Amino acid sequence: MGLKLFNTLSHSVQEFVARDPGRREACLYCCGPTVYDYAHIGNWRTFIFGDLVRRYLEFKGYAVRHVMNITDVDDKIIRRVRETGLPLREFTARFEGAFFEDLKTLNCRMPGQTPRATEHIPQIIALIEKLTAHGLAYRAPDGSVYFSIEKYRGGGRRYGQLVKLNFDELRVGERVRSDEYAKEAVGDFALWKARVAEDGEVFWPSPWGEGRPGWHIECSAMSMELLGPSFDMHIGGEDLMFPHHEDEIAQSEGAGVQPPGQPFVRYWLHAAHLLVEGKKMSKSLGNFFTLRDLLAKGFTGREIRFLLLGAHYRETFNFTLENLQGARAALLRLDQCLTKLREVAGNLKAPAAPGLVSQFAAALDDDLNVSGGWGAVFDWVRQTNRRLDENTLEAAEAGAALAAWETLDTILGVGAPGEVEAPAEIAALLDARQAARKAKDFKRADAFRQELKAKGWIIEDTPKGARLKKL
Repeated sequence: MGLKLFNTLSHSVQEFVARDPGRREACLYCCGPTVYDYAHIGNWRTFIFGDLVRRYLEFKGYAVRHVMNITDVDDKIIRRVRETGLPLREFTARFEGAFFEDLKTLNCRMPGQTPRATEHIPQIIALIEKLTAHGLAYRAPDGSVYFSIEKYRGGGRRYGQLVKLNFDELRVGERVRSDEYAKEAVGDFALWKARVAEDGEVFWPSPWGEGRPGWHIECSAMSMELLGPSFDMHIGGEDLMFPHHEDEIAQSEGAGVQPPGQPFVRYWLHAAHLLVEGKKMSKSLGNFFTLRDLLAKGFTGREIRFLLLGAHYRETFNFTLENLQGARAALLRLDQCLTKLREVAGNLKAPAAPGLVSQFAAALDDDLNVSGGWGAVFDWVRQTNRRLDENTLEAAEAGAALAAWETLDTILGVGAPGEVEAPAEIAALLDARQAARKAKDFKRADAFRQELKAKGWIIEDTPKGARLKKL
């Protein structure tokens, strides 16, 4: 069975066919962070989804060219630079570095290339010049350059391929006020913004005067520079469909650089919104979390990744701290099963058992139905635990089961729990519990177990003795 995906461009589920299927190469562009602050968990749902897509394409045998941009100049960044008094690069480097640290914490694979907008100013200017030559861009009196929606549509092209649009109210949700620049029509968007006093030292020379690029043109220039004028897949959150992605299509295809009959991007994938405690995330509501906020509450990157991978990417997902506790418990069940399998398998290596892998792949082939994939995993955990309890699992079967999980984890990326050394106080409680068991004082032994659990530790009794694990 081939991989089928919901393509926002066609508004339908389609089988994925790479632009050049003979090469088994897939070109993937993910809208990356705007580095003016730490990424929040809504952002991370999309980034983890992008990581899942990349991992699954690799599982399917594709060599993936994965590009994720770094937006290191926009209105918010310039405002923060002005407030802090720091040079642009010094300010953005802090949050760019934090983003890559968080990426590692969540076990996301590093993209092959992470281009910065500020390092692609010549490519951005060249693309604007192409649009100007095609009559689709115009220079406003203040020196800003705009893309004309009317002229684009007048040339027979469709604006509104990803979303249905009301052309009287085009720029709802735009990053800049509609009256901030002297454009001809409210629907037009900035390709180049003329320098104003508030920009300080954040500007570059251009044929239209000093200024800086608009947000949308950055992604078009960088993606086509690194992946070519027509490539396979573009990923982002559903909040980027309009205006950002719609504008990317217009300016990229308006430049006329694609081969005849080829679109700018063949497949557009969008992850749905994330709610927190049933509401839109907001600092004023106290439900705004960065990854670092959750780590400070004692959760791990592994638990957060597990939770954010739990629901289908096109379903609005409700994130709660209670659900994070549930993720911790689910991972514990999985880890306990794997620990027992390793004890039975010993050093024996075996080929992966095909049943679990094929069930999981069938779920993900169906528009990346990861919730169905997890269902197959935990059905397998229940069945495996039953056989382990019955002592009917041979070492070879245990080795094959472990190999199957290891195959799936190349896709899921939840990994193994980190080793945590128990403090002396905790180790002493374990010793006391073991002494009580040896004395057959099982009531006292159970009391020590409960005390350890209350302190955040559980005891695993294995054929090789008792071991502690951090909750």
